Amino acid sequence: MIRLISVLLTCFILNTSCSSKVEKVNDANCKDKKKNCPEFIEFKSLDSLKVSAHLYQIDDSSPIILLCHQARFNKFEYAGIAERLNKMGYNCMAIDQRSGGPIGDKQNLTYLRGRKLNKSLDYIDAEPDIKAAILYLNKKFNSKVILWGSSYSSTLALYLAAEMDEVGAVLSFSPGNYMADKKGDLTDVLADFKKPMFLTSSKFEAKAVTKLLAKHKLVGNQEQFIPEGNGHHGSRALWINQVGGEEYWLAVGLFLKQLK
Repeated sequence: MIRLISVLLTCFILNTSCSSKVEKVNDANCKDKKKNCPEFIEFKSLDSLKVSAHLYQIDDSSPIILLCHQARFNKFEYAGIAERLNKMGYNCMAIDQRSGGPIGDKQNLTYLRGRKLNKSLDYIDAEPDIKAAILYLNKKFNSKVILWGSSYSSTLALYLAAEMDEVGAVLSFSPGNYMADKKGDLTDVLADFKKPMFLTSSKFEAKAVTKLLAKHKLVGNQEQFIPEGNGHHGSRALWINQVGGEEYWLAVGLFLKQLK
C-alpha cells in the first residue's frame, strides 16, 4: 500500500575503486572565500573519462549522499540543496555526469570532455560515472552511500541500488521505466527490493511511479511521497524558494532521519 505523507508546513524550517588518482582543483565558480565553498574534485569514471564533482563535506563520519542530476543539467542542480543537507548532518557529493549540459553559465565538465572524446552521451552512458562515484565515496568514507537521483539518474539510481552492496539507501525523484530494454524491467528489479527507498515525483507523475511498484509491497523504511500540491519533476522540487518545496523537504527529512 502506497504510503502518503500529509504535512503542515507552517512551522517547519528546517580513491575510487578504478584505481584513479583523485585530483583536487580550485573551483573558479566559488570566488567568495568567506563562504564554505564545496571542494572541487575530479576522478576517473570506470572507462577512465574524468568526472568533475563538488564535495560538500562537513566531517569524516556523517552519512554521505551522492547527488546525481537530471538530463541537460549538471552538479549545480544541487547548489542550495547540498548546503541544506549539510545543515541536516549529511556529507554530500554532486557530480557532473556525461549525459547532461549547462545550467546558465555553469558548465557540465564531464559532458564537455565526453563530447570532445566522441563518447556516447545517452542516459545509460552515465552509469559508469555514477558507479565510479559510489565506489569513490564508499572508499573515502568507509561507509555505504545514500544514492540520490533526479529524473533519468533517479532511474539509474534504483537499478544501481539494487545491484551494488556499496549503496545503503536510495532517493529517487521522478523515475521512469524507460531503460527496460537495456537494464531489465524496473518493476521486476524493485519486486524484492529491501533497502530503504524514497520515491517521489510531481503529482502528475505519481501514477507512473506507483506502477513501478506493481510487484512490490513497501516495507520498513520505504515510501512513495506524493505531494499535496502540483509538485515538480526531479530534484528541482527542493530548489531554494521553490513553490511547494517545503512539503518535499519535510518528507525527505523524515526519511533521512530514519537512516541515522
